[in-house]
Parts: sequence; C-alpha cells; structure tokens
Amino acid sequence: FMTNTHHYLMFFTNTGRVYRMKAYEIPEASRTSRGTAIVNLLQLMPGEKISAVIPIEKYNDDEYLLMATKKGLVKKTPILDYANVRKTGLAAITLREDDELIEVKITDDERDVILVTQYGQCIRFHESDVRSTGRTSMGVRGMNLSDRDEVVAMQLDAQGEELLIVSEKGMG
Repeated sequence: FMTNTHHYLMFFTNTGRVYRMKAYEIPEASRTSRGTAIVNLLQLMPGEKISAVIPIEKYNDDEYLLMATKKGLVKKTPILDYANVRKTGLAAITLREDDELIEVKITDDERDVILVTQYGQCIRFHESDVRSTGRTSMGVRGMNLSDRDEVVAMQLDAQGEELLIVSEKGMG
C-alpha cells in the first residue's frame, strides 16, 4: 500500500484491538538500518502481534473495514466507527477465546471476498452478503470449517483477475 507522512496508520492486532498513529510519528531510518520494533511505538498488550496495517487519509462515510478471523468469521463495519482511537487502543472486534483476527481490508462494499483455509478450501462471495455491524460485534459466519482447519488468508478481487496460492512447501 502507498501512504504519505500525513496519513493515519491503523494497526490491527491478532487479539482484535486497533491502534492508530500518524505516519510521520514513525522514526525515519536509513536504507540499511533494521528499523524500530513496533512494541516501542505502540502500547501493545502482552502476546499481541500486528496482523494488518491500513493507511487512511480521511474517514469516508462510504467505506468499510472488512475483517476475517481464523475460525471463519467475517465482519464489515463502517470506517467512521474507528475515527477516534485512543493511545491505548480500541476494541475492533469481539473474539471467542480460541479465535484470532488474521486480516483486515478497507473496502467500498462493491468487492468480492475470497477466504482461503489451511487445508486448501476456498470460498468467494460478494461483500454485500455480509451485513454491516457495530465496532464491538463478533461478525457473521463467512465459511464453515472442518475439524482443525482454519482461515489463513482473505483477499479482495480488487488486486487483479488471478489468485496465486502458495503452499507451506512452496508449491504454487
């Protein structure tokens, strides 16, 4: 994704929280430096990992955030619900105890969504099939999963006509 220093960066974690900062608050580094650890920039809870970063120029009322969890739930929420994020973060989605947020995309309610699982299952549906819910809701079932299977990726059809899937052993 492309961004500039005046955009907000929204950081979504695996535990369902969202943090926000201006892009210029990230320290500039040289081409060969290692960079700054994200835990030094955000007040993350123990065990939290960043699962998605969304750059936002301004909060439009016709845009949504589409989220997917590893247990197959999807959630679509108006982006305006995330306009005021505190330094300590904000609950972006309510998760069950054994679930995690795996992906977040910004969308305009006119895209197809593709969910792919660890065992090679895939589903494609139009995002208008997912009703819009509030910020603290769980979302709706996006895909039924077999035992021990979990969603590993969510993609929108906005990135092109074809989908490349690469396996754990490097087969494409």
